[in-house]
Amino acid sequence: MLKRILVLDDNQDILDIVNETLRYEQFEVQATTKGNEVIPMMEELTPDLVILDYRVADINGGEICQKIKTHPKFNNIPVIIFSAYINRDNELFAYGCDAVINKPFDLTELVEKVQRLLSTKIS
Repeated sequence: MLKRILVLDDNQDILDIVNETLRYEQFEVQATTKGNEVIPMMEELTPDLVILDYRVADINGGEICQKIKTHPKFNNIPVIIFSAYINRDNELFAYGCDAVINKPFDLTELVEKVQRLLSTKIS
């Protein structure tokens, strides 16, 4: 069974690139541009990993990460935060994320971090 990844970014171009890259790497990808859809989508999908943009129009991706990490059903799901705010990694890790990817990002780095987190995930 393919590993499921949920991606949030309000930039459709980034969503398209991430979606295409991860599908090429044999992942099932669900994507949204709306932060308030993440938790309901998680209830439906139960992803193996979540990628969140830090700054989206309707909510802060860090706050969504905190909700995921304090949710009894989802707290073991790895979360990656995308951020254009370089040198703010410590602030982003304070939300409980498992990895940070700075924008603009290298697709190889994205795939490597996803694979690493999925290989170490505790089910």
